[in-house]
Amino acid sequence: MTSPYTLPAIVAVTLVTVMIGAYGLRLARTTSDFLVASRMISPTWNAAAIGGEYLSAASFLGVAGLVLKHGVDVLWYPVGFAAGYLALLLFVAAPLRRSGAFTLPDFCEVRLRSQRLRKLATAFVVFIGWLYLVPQLQGAGLTLSTVSGGPYQLGALLVGGVVTANVALGGMRSITFVQAFQYWLKLTALAVPMIFLLLHWQAAGRPAVTPPDGPTFRTQTTVEVEQRVTFTVAVPSTVEVRAGALDGDRSTGARTLAAGRHTVDTNSKLVFPAGARVPEVAGVHRGADWLLPAGSQDHDSGLFATYSLILATFLGTMGLPHVLVRFYTNPDGAAARRTTLVVLGLVGLFYLFPTLYGVLGRVYTPQLLMTGRTDAVVLVLPGAALGGGLLGQLLGALVAAGAFAAFLSTSSGLLTSVAGVLSTDVLGRASAGGGPGGPPGHRGSVRGFRIAAVFAGVVPVVFALRVSGLDVSQVVGLAFAVAASSFCPLLVLGIWWRGLTDVGAAAGILVGGGAAVGAVLLTVLGPDLTGWAAALVGQPAAWTVPMAFLVMVGVSMATRRRAPADVGTTMLRLHAPDLLRLQAR
Repeated sequence: MTSPYTLPAIVAVTLVTVMIGAYGLRLARTTSDFLVASRMISPTWNAAAIGGEYLSAASFLGVAGLVLKHGVDVLWYPVGFAAGYLALLLFVAAPLRRSGAFTLPDFCEVRLRSQRLRKLATAFVVFIGWLYLVPQLQGAGLTLSTVSGGPYQLGALLVGGVVTANVALGGMRSITFVQAFQYWLKLTALAVPMIFLLLHWQAAGRPAVTPPDGPTFRTQTTVEVEQRVTFTVAVPSTVEVRAGALDGDRSTGARTLAAGRHTVDTNSKLVFPAGARVPEVAGVHRGADWLLPAGSQDHDSGLFATYSLILATFLGTMGLPHVLVRFYTNPDGAAARRTTLVVLGLVGLFYLFPTLYGVLGRVYTPQLLMTGRTDAVVLVLPGAALGGGLLGQLLGALVAAGAFAAFLSTSSGLLTSVAGVLSTDVLGRASAGGGPGGPPGHRGSVRGFRIAAVFAGVVPVVFALRVSGLDVSQVVGLAFAVAASSFCPLLVLGIWWRGLTDVGAAAGILVGGGAAVGAVLLTVLGPDLTGWAAALVGQPAAWTVPMAFLVMVGVSMATRRRAPADVGTTMLRLHAPDLLRLQAR
């Protein structure tokens, strides 16, 4: 049921975002302001901003949808997303800030003195950023169409336009204020409705989320099927067809579903009576299976896929360009470490709530298991559980506002990281070169950054308008796999092993990262796969990450003479205590 308060809430969030961005614009003057906020962001403020940009559509909508559909198997998503900051804290945060880099390509030149490696890193930053941006815009379209009935395209265009304007006009300085505000808005938008939902669930006698025969429709429920669906009915049941076709028959009225397989065509509308079992759709866990890990014989979601997912989320976090660029904004390495510690607490707190939405969705929104729109559970659950009264409408509007904040904040961070490398490495002039052991000469300008931001924002909007059926969490998971297979090995080895060479780093990125990119393209554009092929391609990190590390080490050892002559000085600067003031500014 559409709430009359939803659109005003979305408009309010958008206007506040623009207003905060305009305030930040007053403080943004130099290129350093646009790229790294002049390295003046405090740990607490920066941690809130990181939480704002990191908790994306996959976190706000996708995790709950996956828990609703698959159960405990997908709890590794929030665990990995949060635990990834532990790896950042231990291995990357402080040394990366001490390098004095503005972007990941900057770090490549600081550490390995290679322009070719810098260009390769630029290409991967752009690919990861755009791959991550598309599901954010897609989630915005899904949110607007779900809660207001508006066209999918409008949500994608709205978020794309607002984010591009904010980033182009104010850069990092501007979006830092925006993202910090939006973290607390997102947390409030999930926590407050969940309190009421848990109280309602308690008052209703704690209905079971895992009935032995699978979820049931608690009330008479209308299911609108937008894409062709094949499902299985365990026992004969009655359903009313109001539109579309059931098993090829386009007649309307009451029909009896015999036990067995049935097909519903696109744009069909079925009405199930209260107490009816939810038909079994392929890929959806039923009954007690929902609470149990998948068996190892299920290669699509078995043990290999689980370990691969853990590896991608845990190591991918330290390779995400829009996350890493935040650590360049801290005053020093110690502040970067404190920032990471606070982020661990903020992100861990947030991920408690999407899991609960997925669990209660089994009770109050089981129809989403049929329609395939499980990502919408966060948006429709308050109204479905609490009814169409004032409370349900207000909480639904709050959740919708939080969802839009998620798209706006994450998209801002992604767009800033992509625009930063495009402005310095594509539109910028030839490098002026840094002093021995120092950072490369800064390139780019405010005008170049703004042009790059507009271009970086238009491309993913075009893709999002043409592709609307992607699984938000799956695409984001693939982006983590690419980051884990390319920049994670580069940073870990570049920071902790003086033997890394530019040729070794480039070979590892091309082999490991390239294999992950191939898996992404095959998953998004290729045919449906089954068995081990689906597991290897759908969750590639378990084989692409080790391959990247092995290639980097092997090729570096074979080309050890290409190690920079000043590698000792560089490594000292990365690891020396901040009190010695050896870090580059």
